[in-house]
Amino acid sequence: MWHNIWHIASKPDNIPIVIMLVLVLFFGWMSFSLGFKNDRIRAEAARRRKEGEGEGKKKAKGDVVDVIDIMYPEEEQGLPRKVSTWPHLVKLEFICAIIVMAFLTIWSIPIDAPLEEPANPAVTPNPSKAPWYFLGLQDMLVYFDPYIAGVLLPTFIIVGLMVIPYVDVNPRGNGYYTFSERRFAILTYWFGFFFLWVLEIVIGVFCRGPGWMFFWPGQFWDPHRVVAEVNINLNEILASMTGMAGLKSYSAGVIIGLGAIIGYYAIGTLAPYVWLKSRNSETLERLGLIRYGIVCIFFWTMMALPIKMVMRLVFSIKYILVTPWLNI
Repeated sequence: MWHNIWHIASKPDNIPIVIMLVLVLFFGWMSFSLGFKNDRIRAEAARRRKEGEGEGKKKAKGDVVDVIDIMYPEEEQGLPRKVSTWPHLVKLEFICAIIVMAFLTIWSIPIDAPLEEPANPAVTPNPSKAPWYFLGLQDMLVYFDPYIAGVLLPTFIIVGLMVIPYVDVNPRGNGYYTFSERRFAILTYWFGFFFLWVLEIVIGVFCRGPGWMFFWPGQFWDPHRVVAEVNINLNEILASMTGMAGLKSYSAGVIIGLGAIIGYYAIGTLAPYVWLKSRNSETLERLGLIRYGIVCIFFWTMMALPIKMVMRLVFSIKYILVTPWLNI
């Protein structure tokens, strides 16, 4: 088992991916730990101010908070409000650039560039994989129509990132590490990044073998492996469960598929709205109906990927909606 994992991970074009995974996990852990630490420091500072400790005493550096916090007066900051670009930032960037150049130079000596023989139109690599940064999109083709996985979802990612500044109504958490003040934003981002992007890359590199079939880590990549998969559409599985043969028709499939999709977004939008309204949520009031609807559309579209993966892997459901033009 370990031999096969090492054989895949030690390929010259996979070594940067392994390093990237280590760095992603490390910086993810570091950002969360700093956020939790800073939350504790800020909570302690708030307790001291409430109890009136140290009034009239100038606070030392790091006594209140060890980062810039735009929500409090400058005299309560652990660091000054402004730090000069030179030498603080430029010097650090220059040192990092030298270290990276030295690392890449040393790395290029023992490890050859991942160049293969000239392309042969008579021989197709098996598996034929996209570059690592597109492996997530290639793996999504297993669960979605090519137009959805290759065009619509990437467009949603780009547009969603552009929309964030216009729907983010929380003024806190800017310029310092925190978790308690931006739980929803942080958890949503890390779920989308770790589980819907990085994990897809890991699956594409280590688990997708010949024929783009799924192999567990360490399992031998048998090019002659045959897997009998029976994937059916949502209306067909409902027809089998209820014994109603009419549900297998094209019109019934369209009605059921559209109803499932509309119901998915309707419930996903109304249920949180009612819950937040019952709690007199300040966030809901600041968002307003339009921005709240935009957030729900992008959030539940993102969640459709893991839901569709579970439906495909567990229940063998291929498509929810089937039309001559588009399959979902």
